[in-house]
Amino acid sequence: MKHDWIVLLYLYSFLGLVILARGDHEGTSASVTGVVGAIVDDSCRVGKEERVAIKMALQDFHKATNQSLILHIRSSRRDPMQAALAARHLITRKGVQAILGPDTWEEISLVAKVGTGNQIPVLPLVNANPKWATQLWPFLVQISPNKLNQMKAIAAIVQSWEWYQVNVLYEDNSLMINDVLPHLSSALREVGAEITRLVALPPFVSSSMTEELERLKEGQCRVFIVHSSVEFGLKLFEKAREMKMVEKDYVWITTDAITNLVHSFNASTFSSMQGVLGVKSYLREDEPHWQDFYHGFRKRFSSEYPKEYNYEPGIFAVQAYDATWTLALAMIRGNKKGGQELLKQIFKSDFHGMSRKIQFDDRRVAPEHIFQIINVVGKGYNELGFWSDQFGFSETISKNTSYNSSMRGLGQVFWPGRPWYNPKGWTISTSSNPLKIGVPTNSLFKQFVNVEQGHDDHLGNSNHSVSGFAVDVFTAMVEKLPFYLPHYFVPFDGSYNELVEQIHLKKFDAVIGDVAIVAERYKHAEFTHPYTETGLVMVVPVRSKTSNKAWLFLKPFTLSMWVVIVAVNVYNGFVVWLIERNHCPDLKEGSLPNQIGTLFWLAFSTLFSLHGEKLHSNLSRMAMLVWLFVALVITQTYTANLTSMLTVQQLEPDVEALQSGNAMFGYCRGSYLESYLIEVLGFPKNKIKKFTSQEEYAQALNSREIAAVFLEAPLAKLFLARYCKGFTILKPTYKVGGFGFAFPRGSPLLPSINEALLQVAESGKLLELEKNMLESENCTDVETDNDSGPPSLSLKSFWTPNSLEGNDGYNKTQNQ
Repeated sequence: MKHDWIVLLYLYSFLGLVILARGDHEGTSASVTGVVGAIVDDSCRVGKEERVAIKMALQDFHKATNQSLILHIRSSRRDPMQAALAARHLITRKGVQAILGPDTWEEISLVAKVGTGNQIPVLPLVNANPKWATQLWPFLVQISPNKLNQMKAIAAIVQSWEWYQVNVLYEDNSLMINDVLPHLSSALREVGAEITRLVALPPFVSSSMTEELERLKEGQCRVFIVHSSVEFGLKLFEKAREMKMVEKDYVWITTDAITNLVHSFNASTFSSMQGVLGVKSYLREDEPHWQDFYHGFRKRFSSEYPKEYNYEPGIFAVQAYDATWTLALAMIRGNKKGGQELLKQIFKSDFHGMSRKIQFDDRRVAPEHIFQIINVVGKGYNELGFWSDQFGFSETISKNTSYNSSMRGLGQVFWPGRPWYNPKGWTISTSSNPLKIGVPTNSLFKQFVNVEQGHDDHLGNSNHSVSGFAVDVFTAMVEKLPFYLPHYFVPFDGSYNELVEQIHLKKFDAVIGDVAIVAERYKHAEFTHPYTETGLVMVVPVRSKTSNKAWLFLKPFTLSMWVVIVAVNVYNGFVVWLIERNHCPDLKEGSLPNQIGTLFWLAFSTLFSLHGEKLHSNLSRMAMLVWLFVALVITQTYTANLTSMLTVQQLEPDVEALQSGNAMFGYCRGSYLESYLIEVLGFPKNKIKKFTSQEEYAQALNSREIAAVFLEAPLAKLFLARYCKGFTILKPTYKVGGFGFAFPRGSPLLPSINEALLQVAESGKLLELEKNMLESENCTDVETDNDSGPPSLSLKSFWTPNSLEGNDGYNKTQNQ
């Protein structure tokens, strides 16, 4: 009799388990397919939704297949050790063939180890395990999709509103942040933004949280991205509201770890999150069975947890529902077998679940590509639209919807404090200190920036005035900014590289002046767009314009050569007159002046005509022939030399020609040009010389101490405005960055300042300032002595023909 009672007790226990698995379908005959375990945290909303969804999935599975699964649920209370003990209990005492859950990485790692050791598949209900986990524990099944693509969605939000810096706050209690941060940082870099501060907060409210928030409040960046558990996130927002950090000009963005449970928040929770933007997992409410699931879940959830604020299902319920169906179908295909066979059948799953298509690739389901964008407003939240990895933002998810790369088209966003404008994402430091701007004191061109030191006041402060073109442009730019930018100038005596480095050393907030934009300086600062003409040019002396001289026709020959030509000409006329006077009576007649005139006429007329028919003596004809040969050489040489003089003076030397001629070159002291001339243009160091003033440039060029000077294009224009006649620019123009204002790398001011600079240029103000600067220079006429045309020909060049002519004339007179 006692034995029969024991048998009956076991029978009733078994029937109780079957009834638990079958739910409300008591009295319906069904085949038991297998035993399933679940580990959830029923102390939180996620675990409660998962518990209800798992039971609903088994009930629906029974309706569809007339098959039942025995279910054993254990609560871990988010204690990793408790989760591991629950897994061991379910395997050894309850004989489960698979385990659904748990939810955190710390729990999953221990449960997966237990499951793999016993060849029991473990299906976590959230994506909280890294890629390598499935390789370490082969029976760990990644049934929930990877949602790291949401980091791209967050970056797209940041890009939409043109924010360039963000602060990231995360709960410092999970190894999974090591997987999230690289994806977030990479996504932000792709859109031109960067993380200003990365703040790890302890997983509990403490003084360190307040201190960190206070430091963030004092900074400039006002965009905050929060990645944490929902419990910690709500405490963080409550503290931020107390510190008045959820007000105007602040931006808060949450990941799906918080936003996926926004449907469960009460009015008190929403009050501390007003204006928060969130990325939320996409629920496919257009699925055929969604309405049945939705209403069934609300009914069952309200029955089991009546004290909850909201009974709607979230993504965790849907994923738990799909995971349960995946496991149940795999058990049917595997003929109720467990171990390797069940794991094999799980990976063969291919069906449309409530959340997505369940299909495995490389032992895991495909990552999530669509996310919903929500905005907390009032006592709830607005669903602004969606973001797709492939197409961007859209108001709906359908075939005919239009997509946009910016979320500005999704509708009105209600920001914290409800301002009428969109937050710019940064603000002037709350310390209200004006910007400390460095200016160079050793600028070679005072028209760009001029610092005049004054006397110290009674407090020991140095009084100085700063003026110049760069200062005027900066002032005009500040006036175009949509906000007030307090600042003051501080002189700096040092090289330009050292000046820019002071920004990196936190001694200056910015630098202005004739500061060239050079790649090497980007190590210490970031520059605005150039506000001047770009390029490096070479200034050389203007060649002497001999073509305008009255006695240019005498230039081809030297004075001695002209004297010899005249003498030889007269001598040749005398020889012809002496020979011909014996044959021509007319040459003997007349007075002495008449005879002299005839002699000179014979001398110069032979240059233009042969007179061969008028000469009577062969001796005079031979003398004339020699002279005509000499005259031909002289006239042709004269023509060629004069042509060369008029042509060569128009030609300018090039850099290669000057370098090959061992010429010296000048550059500005303290600039980057020394390294540029040596390393880029290949000038020997002993062939370049630095100068400290414009006057030194002009004097060195005029005295031929240097052949040319290298200047940035705007400085060259200023130099030529002063020395307008003595020098000119020689091509080519070398590509360099021009002049710009320097700010700290990643400064949130840069976008606004660049926009303001463009407004100054497009309004014509920049051109007006440049014109005023150039017109203020009085042109100084500097005459150079560089008469570098072809040399005049001397007597030595014609020694041979002149000697021939002289000897021939002498012989003829002796024969006569």
